Amino acid sequence: MPKINAATVAEHRAQQREALIGAAIDILVNEGAAAVTPAAVGARAGLARSSVYQYFNSSAALLATITEEAFRRSNQALTRVLATANGPLERVEAFFGESLRLGAEGAHRPAVALMNAGLPPACQQRLMELHLEQVEPFRAAVRELGVPEPALTADLIAGMLHTALAAVENGTPLDRVTERTLALVRRCLTAADSTAHSSRAEH
Repeated sequence: MPKINAATVAEHRAQQREALIGAAIDILVNEGAAAVTPAAVGARAGLARSSVYQYFNSSAALLATITEEAFRRSNQALTRVLATANGPLERVEAFFGESLRLGAEGAHRPAVALMNAGLPPACQQRLMELHLEQVEPFRAAVRELGVPEPALTADLIAGMLHTALAAVENGTPLDRVTERTLALVRRCLTAADSTAHSSRAEH
């Protein structure tokens, strides 16, 4: 029996599960979804395959768990930052700034790998649901600003974030990308907000 380095068996099992999830994410990002098998994950985590089956009974179960984890950790970080923001514009800026910081740390890589992995339709649907849940606070803030065509505006502004993430991943310093991106977002949304207020005043 492996040595238990925890106060309780429950804590030990939680630690082992986290280790397996971390190993699975590492394999996914570096080797692809097809390489995420109980045997490979167990070997990466230093556990026997039989131990892996105590937590995950198949490759599909591992991928389903990674799908949830790929967003959970980022969502927790985004929630903490958004909780300190005052007003919709500041929430948009906080969402973008934290998303770029997470991108620089590689936090988005598991989700990107999953989206490009050719997963079964049910997994792809869940990925889309999780993505929509993650970006909803940003989209809600755009709606709250009262800009014209808020859904389209949010999509267009999100394009800036995708471009900024690519720049960070390609080596452009995070601080420079963040500063420039937030300046552009602020300019777009402030102008759009002013236009919306002027239009309402005319009517």
